[in-house]
Amino acid sequence: MTDPNRSSSTGAESASESTDPIRILCVDDHRLVREGIVALISGQPDMQVVATPATGQQAIALFRRYRPDITLMDLQLAGMTGLDAVKAIHEVDGHARIIMLTMHSGEEDIYRALAAGVSTYLLKDTVAADLIRVIREVHRGQRPIGRDIQARLAQRASHPALTSREVQIVELIAQGFRNKQIANALEISEETVAVHMRNIFAKLGVQDRTAVLAVAVKRGLIHLVGEEL
Repeated sequence: MTDPNRSSSTGAESASESTDPIRILCVDDHRLVREGIVALISGQPDMQVVATPATGQQAIALFRRYRPDITLMDLQLAGMTGLDAVKAIHEVDGHARIIMLTMHSGEEDIYRALAAGVSTYLLKDTVAADLIRVIREVHRGQRPIGRDIQARLAQRASHPALTSREVQIVELIAQGFRNKQIANALEISEETVAVHMRNIFAKLGVQDRTAVLAVAVKRGLIHLVGEEL
C-alpha cells in the first residue's frame, strides 16, 4: 500500500524541482561579454547565473563549488584554453552539460570541442533568443547542433586531415621558425621537415608558408596570439 504522506512529499519535491532555475556558469575572458550574457539571462525567469569566471582555472574551481546545470565556455582563454577546461570539468563530472560559446568558427575547433564532450557549439553572433532556446534544450538533455555547424563538420570531413606532427610544424611556422629551426626543435632531420612541408602544402592546397598560416587559422588548426582581442 502506498504511504499517502510519502506520496505527498514526493510530489512536493517534484514541483520544487520543476520550478528551480537553470543554474549557469558563464566563462569568458572578456568582461563585457560576461556582463552581456548576465544581462540577457537575468531577464529569464527560469535561469540564474551563479558565477562568471574569466579563466579556465577559475571555471574548474567554481564548477566544483556550484555544480551548475549548464556551463557556457569560451574557446580561447588566457592560460588554460576553454577546450582544456572542458576536459578538466568532465573529469569532475562526466555528465556536465557544456555549451561552447565562441567567436571561432573553424571546422577543427568545432570538431575538437564536440569530441571533448560539449553538448553543442555556438558562435557569439548567435541571436539572443537562440542562445536562450539552446540553453533550455541542453538542460533537457538534448544536443542541438545548428545547420551551420553541421555544414562546417561536413566540410572538415571532406579535407585530408593533418597529422599531429604536421600540426606541430604549422604551429612552429606561425612562430616564424624556418626548416632548420623546426628540425632542431623537433629533433628530426631537415629532410624530414621538407617531406612534412610538402605534405602540409598538399593537404591544405597551398604553395607557400603564408598561405599555410591563413588556411590553418581559418580552419581552426592553430590560433595566433591575440587573435581574439
